[in-house]
Amino acid sequence: MAVLKYLLERSAFGVCSYLAARMGVASSRVRMYFIYLTFATLGSPILFYLFAAFWLNIRRYIHDNRKVVWK
Repeated sequence: MAVLKYLLERSAFGVCSYLAARMGVASSRVRMYFIYLTFATLGSPILFYLFAAFWLNIRRYIHDNRKVVWK
């Protein structure tokens, strides 16, 4: 079950998991609030989600390709 959860979170960019880890709350609570906000504001948080997903992928790409000088 943990493997399935990991795969689903990675395929969904991990934005909610990242925000939850940074704020110190459960990722399910962040997902719930994100869904409620999306319905309440007629979808505008989707733009934030896509921007955050793009930013996290760029950060991961830069971090993975950074050359270590002391190695």
